[in-house]
Amino acid sequence: METEITPLIVKKTYRKKTRLYVWGTLFVIPELIIFILFLWVPIFKGIYYSFFHIDLVSPNVWVGLQNYVDVIHSSDFFPAIINTLYYMALCIAIGYWVPILIAIAISELKWFQGLARVIVYLPSIVPAIVLYGMWMWFYDYIGPINSFLALLDIPKIDFFSKSMAMISVVIAETWQYLGGSAIIYLAGIVNIPKDLYEAAEIDGASVWERIRHITLPSIKNLLLLMLVLQLIGTSQGFQAQMTMMGGGPDNATLTYMLLITREAFINFDYGKATALGALMFFVLIGLSLIYMKLQRRGEVHE
Repeated sequence: METEITPLIVKKTYRKKTRLYVWGTLFVIPELIIFILFLWVPIFKGIYYSFFHIDLVSPNVWVGLQNYVDVIHSSDFFPAIINTLYYMALCIAIGYWVPILIAIAISELKWFQGLARVIVYLPSIVPAIVLYGMWMWFYDYIGPINSFLALLDIPKIDFFSKSMAMISVVIAETWQYLGGSAIIYLAGIVNIPKDLYEAAEIDGASVWERIRHITLPSIKNLLLLMLVLQLIGTSQGFQAQMTMMGGGPDNATLTYMLLITREAFINFDYGKATALGALMFFVLIGLSLIYMKLQRRGEVHE
């Protein structure tokens, strides 16, 4: 009797699981269709159009790899790459560590943690165009920063000079985005068991020792994720460079994405623009693969 009942139970369980999978798939299909139509289709069409000369007036002309040859031999190609790498390095040196330090500082507060989180997040809600205009006023030769330096008899700084332009952009963007990043780090720190900190305090550990041996090791995967996301995000930076500096002076803030924007919407050479975009796409894939490999290696060591 038991041998007859068991297959029926297994059969009903299998049908139930199959029904759940079918309904789950039906709910996911519309999102997959939207994802494919609005993300992957434009990506592959962009790669396809990178082999054509496109001017939106005459029919598209197949040119093969000529667009790639032209952009690589362009006088702005390698300066744009160098500027982008310099921008990424500055963002890591300044913009990556500042939110971590602020998040750790807020987590160590005994009072007013909620107020501190609100204050830190406020810059993130300022519209970008307003923020860039505000920082251009701050950086002006007779603006608040230089006026304050003049009161201290310190020489004024030309924030729009060739040597300072990219640093000025990074400082403004760090102030803009530190709130969102700090909140993410705070969420990771809050999930660390309090028992670890209490045990460390009982053992006489200092604040720095708690941060070094508990906080940072506990959020190392989050730190790695945010680092890769910042590398990917900063590799596509162009908004502040275009709004605040216009790519200048003397192309000092001309990033790779700004070069793509110029080719597409100023020179109206969409073939070269899509070729530049395709090259960027493969670089970003490489960064994503590196992150996945590092994450897998970290899981293995754990």
